[in-house]
Amino acid sequence: MEQDQSVAAGVDSGSAEPGPMASDFMTANPDANAYAATVGSAEAPDASAYPAEHGALNGTAGEMANYQGATENGGAATNEMGEPVPEPSYEEAVLSAEEARLWSVVTANSLDFYAWTALIDETEKNAESNILKIRKVYDAFLVEFPLCFGYWKKYADHEGRLDGVSKVIEVYERAILAVTYSVDIWYNYCQFAISTYDDPDIIRRLFERGLAYVGTDYRSNILWDEYIKYEESLQAWSHLAVIYTRILEHPIQQLDRYFNCLKELASTRDLSEILTAEEASVYGVASENSNQALDGEAHPDDPDKSSKPEAENLAKYISMREEMYKKAKEYESKIIGFELAIRRPYFHVKPLDNPELENWHSYLDFIEKEEDINKVIKLYERCVIACASYSEFWIRYVQCMEDKGSLELANNALARATHVFVKKQPEIHLFSACFKELNGDVSGARAEYQHLYSVLCPGFLEAIVKHSNMEHRLGDKESACSVYEKAIAAEREKEQSQLLPTLLIQYSRFLFLAIRDLEKARETLTTLHEQLNIRKPVLEAVIHLESIFPCEKRIDLLDSLVEKFVTHESSHGEGSSLGDKEEISSIFLEFLDLFGDAKSIKKALTRHTTLFSCKRSILPSKKRKADDAIVSDRDKLAKTGGTQPVTGTDPNASNPPVWPATSEASGQQWGAAYAPQATYPAYGTYDYSHQMPQPAAQAAYGAYPPTYPPAQGYTQQSYAQPAAVPAAAPAPAPTAAYPQQPAAAPQPYYGTTYY
Repeated sequence: MEQDQSVAAGVDSGSAEPGPMASDFMTANPDANAYAATVGSAEAPDASAYPAEHGALNGTAGEMANYQGATENGGAATNEMGEPVPEPSYEEAVLSAEEARLWSVVTANSLDFYAWTALIDETEKNAESNILKIRKVYDAFLVEFPLCFGYWKKYADHEGRLDGVSKVIEVYERAILAVTYSVDIWYNYCQFAISTYDDPDIIRRLFERGLAYVGTDYRSNILWDEYIKYEESLQAWSHLAVIYTRILEHPIQQLDRYFNCLKELASTRDLSEILTAEEASVYGVASENSNQALDGEAHPDDPDKSSKPEAENLAKYISMREEMYKKAKEYESKIIGFELAIRRPYFHVKPLDNPELENWHSYLDFIEKEEDINKVIKLYERCVIACASYSEFWIRYVQCMEDKGSLELANNALARATHVFVKKQPEIHLFSACFKELNGDVSGARAEYQHLYSVLCPGFLEAIVKHSNMEHRLGDKESACSVYEKAIAAEREKEQSQLLPTLLIQYSRFLFLAIRDLEKARETLTTLHEQLNIRKPVLEAVIHLESIFPCEKRIDLLDSLVEKFVTHESSHGEGSSLGDKEEISSIFLEFLDLFGDAKSIKKALTRHTTLFSCKRSILPSKKRKADDAIVSDRDKLAKTGGTQPVTGTDPNASNPPVWPATSEASGQQWGAAYAPQATYPAYGTYDYSHQMPQPAAQAAYGAYPPTYPPAQGYTQQSYAQPAAVPAAAPAPAPTAAYPQQPAAAPQPYYGTTYY
């Protein structure tokens, strides 16, 4: 199997303007005109203040997603009357039994890279001259893994072998649209052009087009070397000298070799041979590239008049380029450590190791201090090829571009991430929804949330909560409630839904804190009676909510729920542990100590003693002291040897429930990071990490329905997943977006084993 490597680089701000698109190739090959309909311009202008060549980095997401939908690469054959003749469809290709089996595997799991490569190998073995089968497998594979430049090259070779030059151009144009910043794909494209066309102008324009994107990549030397080799074959010494001069402007690999080659060229050829017409006018000599000598200049055929100026001009020529070389070497010394630490500059489905990921972050930290936006874009584009499967780098790219003042580029990066490269990772869609809302694209944010909890991760709690909160911020209470109610209705249709109890808790909390509908909030909790298997975090939250509701406490309801929990036995091993049951019983005893009467306390205490006395004795000397109430949960449990602090998650559950802590004293609507409250530290962190689906080794690629229109500016905010913090940490002041609730007396803490 051919190793799939892909190198990315950036825009060469010092090089010539990008050459024209494939119009040169269409002129040389009229049959290639049909591909224009399926390939967008990689040099579309950017509406921002930055150079035009940044306009469509790696193409647009829509174009990339439509690759597979393009009819046989966009080719259009015609009959004798000039009418288009439809090409045979993929379905007409007959598959072998093994091909059919592998197709079923990749259809079921489009992320199975090795199944794809096995399918490609099997197809190539059986296809022979059947280009339809080859197109079908390559088109489908490259939609999923567009950064595998080696497979673009293999695809182009198949087209050249079976269907001609025009189809090869189409494949390469699609390739550079998919991975514009790959040195290797431009290198392969230029090699193809050299072997196919005789017109130097066509080939030079293709080289210039590629170098405009990747010419400053530290590892771009292979493309420069191919350009140099081509100009040497033509003995175009002035073109060759210009190439060497341009290379010396940038800190690329093997810079010393290029400087020495330039000096050797200058010493073995007459200066007039290596100067362009413009340079000759500056040096005051006749150039072979000039049709006539300037007035008063020395002629090369007069050695007495030209030897001294020739030597002086040569020294001046080398000196100027040496200054460029030294400047580039000085900058190289600053980045060489970062560059050498990049062990895998190409894309692969295997994860990168932590040191390499950390090196990318450090390199980006360094380059972001640069004033030249081109350098920043270049490095990010290299990074998101090697790190294409990591949402964190796409998020950072979007935030950097927004911070640099280009929402056009920020939206471009976000579209590629959510549509293609990490579209199966929930965190990128959560970030996208937040980004869109802050930019005024409410419908886009709403679509992201709905896609998350309806399609990508059905029943994804965090997306449901955040969507409802957004609708509430927008002032639409009905829609905010509707988000919960639809999710609850969907879960009720499932047998023994693990998510339903958590949804009911969240909805009850939302109704009480945000909507201020106490009656409906309590009614929502009542339906928990119907649940056969209530987990510990859910029951903790029910007791907590009942304690803060400003009305008569429903002790009988809680007692029945606790009774069901502590006495429930499971024959399949999914029941709660003895420690969890004892802790819930202790929490309920504390609740009764504050709100219950003697009868209810006696009943609960008798049950507690009967069930748990064999493990722990209830001795007066071990009862909790009053001052323990101000000690952190972690410290208290460390003293008693109890279980770890409650985080509101059950890692063994398929949809572990989690919720933030809230008391009447600090009952504001959740903040951006769901910060913990000063009291009830057991519920202090709104942590969705256990429910967050783990991303596969490689993100899937393909089409994603919503569009991504340009958005308006907004104040930069850092995106981060909620993370656990110490339980006793003070809560930050609520933001203006979330209304505060009236203060009330602090509530007791529930969560310590009652000794």
